[in-house]
Amino acid sequence: MIKITFPDGTVREYAQGVTGYEIAESISQRLAQDVLACSVNDEITELNRPITADATIKLHKWDDDEAKHAFWHTSAHLLAEALQELYPGIQFGFGPAIENGFFYDVMLPDGGQIREGDFAAIENKMLELARLNEPLVRKEVGKADCLAQFKAAGQNYKCEHIEQDLQDGSITTYTQGKFTDLCKGPHLVSTGAIKAVKLMSVAGAFWRGDATRDQMQRIYGISYPKKKMLDDYLVMIEEAKKRDHRKIGKEMELFMFSERVGKGLPIWLPKGTDMRLRLQDLLRRIQKKYGYQEVITPNIGGKNLYVTSGHWDHYGKDSFQPIHTPEEDEEYLLKPMNCPHHCEVFANRPRSYRELPFRCAEFGTVYRYEQSGELHGLTRVRCFTQDDAHIFCRPDQVKGEFIKVMEIIQTVFSIFNFSDENVEVQISLRDKNDTEKYIGSDEDWATAEQAIVDACAEKGMKAKVEYGEAAFYGPKLDFMVKDAIGRRWQLGTIQVDYQLPQRFQLEYIAEDNTKKRPVMIHRAPFGSMERFVAVLIEHTAGKFPLWLTPDQVAILPISEKACDYAYSVKQQLEKYEVRAFVDDRNEKIGRKIRDNEVKHIPYMLVVGEKEAELGEVNVRKQGAENLGNMKIDDFGKKIADEVNSMINKW
Repeated sequence: MIKITFPDGTVREYAQGVTGYEIAESISQRLAQDVLACSVNDEITELNRPITADATIKLHKWDDDEAKHAFWHTSAHLLAEALQELYPGIQFGFGPAIENGFFYDVMLPDGGQIREGDFAAIENKMLELARLNEPLVRKEVGKADCLAQFKAAGQNYKCEHIEQDLQDGSITTYTQGKFTDLCKGPHLVSTGAIKAVKLMSVAGAFWRGDATRDQMQRIYGISYPKKKMLDDYLVMIEEAKKRDHRKIGKEMELFMFSERVGKGLPIWLPKGTDMRLRLQDLLRRIQKKYGYQEVITPNIGGKNLYVTSGHWDHYGKDSFQPIHTPEEDEEYLLKPMNCPHHCEVFANRPRSYRELPFRCAEFGTVYRYEQSGELHGLTRVRCFTQDDAHIFCRPDQVKGEFIKVMEIIQTVFSIFNFSDENVEVQISLRDKNDTEKYIGSDEDWATAEQAIVDACAEKGMKAKVEYGEAAFYGPKLDFMVKDAIGRRWQLGTIQVDYQLPQRFQLEYIAEDNTKKRPVMIHRAPFGSMERFVAVLIEHTAGKFPLWLTPDQVAILPISEKACDYAYSVKQQLEKYEVRAFVDDRNEKIGRKIRDNEVKHIPYMLVVGEKEAELGEVNVRKQGAENLGNMKIDDFGKKIADEVNSMINKW
């Protein structure tokens, strides 16, 4: 017999070789019907995998990310199986589960192309195969046998993957029906649970992400255990299209992209710049209360700076390539991150324990070479500004400083109505099975990880633990925000780092006059200005808070005769710091009102000869009925009071 421990701490005994499904069945038939995967000793696995020793177990139903991952991973294989039947000779690349659904990279023979018009036939074939309820059979295979199998199948990309990436004794395949794939899993037990599928798009994708290699087709899809779930998802997607920050940002003239400037390099237009600066002022106001000092560092740095920090070894391939100076034997990089620069700020002069914690903040612009196919509006760019800060503190100050950063992030989220229900917190730890990709001692890692766990416990913050998601230099606490239609975005992050202070030989003079090493805390409440603005646009559908919105008031003259008065109204409102503009187009007033409603202008002031005679404005609130006439000064005070009441809360 073996002992199985459940998440609530209860322990049951089962016969050796029991499966996750059998354990679920022993609890209730309903649970056995609903469970899709399980985690054994924190490793996700299939429900039919035998458990041969004492273990912890978690049973995952649809609402768990682990269940969705197994479901969508199996759906990717189902897509490939359908494509194999419909397109003989098709070549397969990689086909993983992703955050929402799955994709598969494929290459049709003779330069053929799969188009959106082909999706319906592929979906029908997928559902036809799913109804066969084919079991997914896992098999461990030797490298030579595996290579021979995929060579026989004519799968050239798979053969390259086997030869270059896989080691003998570690290769597994999964087979359902006539389709076999290289895969570590996990999967569903069989395909029958897949009841609804929808292929969403097709795009180009270079093999292995290398622009010098073959361009394959990447087919994206989504699937669900119930058709209603798919229907609800498609409704959400339609709503997402209306909220697309790229569309709204263009309509509101916030930002732009230019092919001549370069892909993934956003240009902030005047209104967007104005809004972004107000966001920065908000954070400056908050972090000033916590004792931060702001610095400005260069947008480039010597390559050796990033070699010292370890970023070159771990992220060099994702950076823009070094810039070579023409006369001197030097190499520079466009700054991929701010932390090495801030280490140099700390090292600028001797530091005493009395100065710690030293909190160093910067709105620092960084550059990462994202693949063209991964670029997406402001959420995935090659140039972005982090609301970055680094805290250098004594070891006994780590938990207290970490908690203060948590408070800053919670304050920021509350201002933008990201409620606790909308925020998921994740403790990201290193991969216990692959510690080689991290730097630093086990002791330092254990201390850093425990500091995060203790801080969350002290704040009463419920956080899930994810292994393998830590930065290469330390564990972190990530804040995932759900927007108004349920999509999840990673924004704020806090990281504990014992490694960079060692690599940069940072020191402070302790109370006993000895030299000690500080601990470094990395933090970014917004994450990046670009991504935060994108998420905020889509969360609010462009209806920003009055204090933040670029245009607070649209002044709408009824006719050309009222234009001079409209501009005088604008001038009078400026003394109350009201951001207003005059819509003096030669259009009917109804059209002007409709157009400015679409632009999400909070207030519209309709003015004509009557209003000019009385020194008044007719006030309309966005999305509401007419508020009637007001004196210009009364309206200006109203807006100023409304803005100040919001700002004073911070």
